[in-house]
Amino acid sequence: MSTQKEKGSVLPVSNIVVFVIVFIISILIYKFVLGSSSNVDEHGHAIPGNLLGMMYAGGFIVPILLTLFISMCVFSIERYLSLGKAAGGSDVDGFLKKITNSLESNDIEEARNLCHAQKGTIANVTLAGVDAFENMSSTKELSGEQKILKIQKEMEETTALELPMLQKNMSILSTLASIATLLGLIGTVIGMINSFKALAAAGAPDQTALATGISEALINTALGISTSFFAIIAYNYFSTKIDGMTYKMDESQFLISQSFASRGK
Repeated sequence: MSTQKEKGSVLPVSNIVVFVIVFIISILIYKFVLGSSSNVDEHGHAIPGNLLGMMYAGGFIVPILLTLFISMCVFSIERYLSLGKAAGGSDVDGFLKKITNSLESNDIEEARNLCHAQKGTIANVTLAGVDAFENMSSTKELSGEQKILKIQKEMEETTALELPMLQKNMSILSTLASIATLLGLIGTVIGMINSFKALAAAGAPDQTALATGISEALINTALGISTSFFAIIAYNYFSTKIDGMTYKMDESQFLISQSFASRGK
């Protein structure tokens, strides 16, 4: 079973609200933290050697890049907490082994209790299999192969309902990883254009404008690449966790089906 992509192409309203709030926070950080008098002079130029002032000199793209970076952090935390909850108990292999033993001894209630104690996505799929196992055990109208297919179908349907929650907001992380670098490059180009304008000025080059343009280029590059770097790491980490849980759901389906088949019903 392959991991499904997150359904729906329209960004949920809740996520739009998150981006709006983060954008407002980023503007406030840019104006009142990076642009404070302790970081920039009265002309809005960075105080020499002041890193926050140099970030302020990055220009209007800096708040946008800050929005992407903070949003990446917010959605990464959300995915970490949600997937941690979805994983349920830590000893999944031990849980599946206990489920198999309970079913082989026909202790359906014990299997249900194990699922309720384990919690999480894998436990929900397993519980659907346990319920189907009990129903098929008392059904006389179907053949043994049809009963096994029915159990597998019930577990597959439950898995299909669980996967969208696992994949939620993953597309946002992958999108942030892509656009952060591109936006950083746009800021870099704008900064270099300003630098060349300073060099092209009549007479001696404007050293302040030249330094500001270079700072704008480098800061935007650094922010864009940093956001993309951490977003890619987060996306790959969570994708690996989702794949691991999907594999365990497949394993649960196989074990329950085999347990039923071994009963010869």
